Amino acid sequence: MKFITSAGALAIATLVAAPVYSQQDTLEPVVEQASSINDSARQSQLTIDQISDDMQERLQQYKRIMKEIDGLKVYTAQVEQQIGSQESEKQDINNSIDQVSYVERQITPLMLRMIDSLESFVELDVPFLQTERSERLQHLNDLMERANVDVSEKFRRVMEAYQIEADYGRNIEAYSAEHEINGQQQDVTYLRIGRVALIYKTRDGQHLGIWNQQQRSWQALDSKYLPEIKEAIRIAKKQLAPDLLMMPLFANKSTASTNNSAGQ
Repeated sequence: MKFITSAGALAIATLVAAPVYSQQDTLEPVVEQASSINDSARQSQLTIDQISDDMQERLQQYKRIMKEIDGLKVYTAQVEQQIGSQESEKQDINNSIDQVSYVERQITPLMLRMIDSLESFVELDVPFLQTERSERLQHLNDLMERANVDVSEKFRRVMEAYQIEADYGRNIEAYSAEHEINGQQQDVTYLRIGRVALIYKTRDGQHLGIWNQQQRSWQALDSKYLPEIKEAIRIAKKQLAPDLLMMPLFANKSTASTNNSAGQ
């Protein structure tokens, strides 16, 4: 009876202990699995966080790009307007070039005729500053033959020559040059009063002469005009203030002289 009891007790103890060992063996894989799941969850969360950060960065980049695109659209629209305006200007310029070509073909013969007319005018005019005026005309003729000078510059020079000739009729001038007197070249002072009178005086004042435009010849002047001529020369050289002077002038085709003013 005692043996049976002891054996029964051992059997009970064995039955009681057996489930304890079995439960521990069952929980360990569960705990390990839970730990593995937690690790995976942490990794997943890190991955999610990284993806979220990347998405935010890409979103900000997208917004920046969209702003740039909007700005480029505005800029492109402005450039298109400018291109349209430039195309219109280009067309206007092309039309102007066509007109310029036509004008150049017309203006070159005009300038040549103007130079010829100016040469004829100088030849028939009162013979003052003959060397200077002839050289100016020769320069214009040489200029017209040069291909490296713009038509506009040629026209400007021609108009400048016309302006200079026009100014001669509105001022007085005194200059020195040589003049033939009694078959000899002598230094004289010329006095030009517009185109109305051209008078010369030798240095010693012994000879005076005036140009007769009607007869196209020089005529001697009486020495009584010497004081007025000297004063007029000083006025022309701006050595005296302008004043009224009695000067000999040819009024008509006769050789008679009439009085006029040489003041400015």
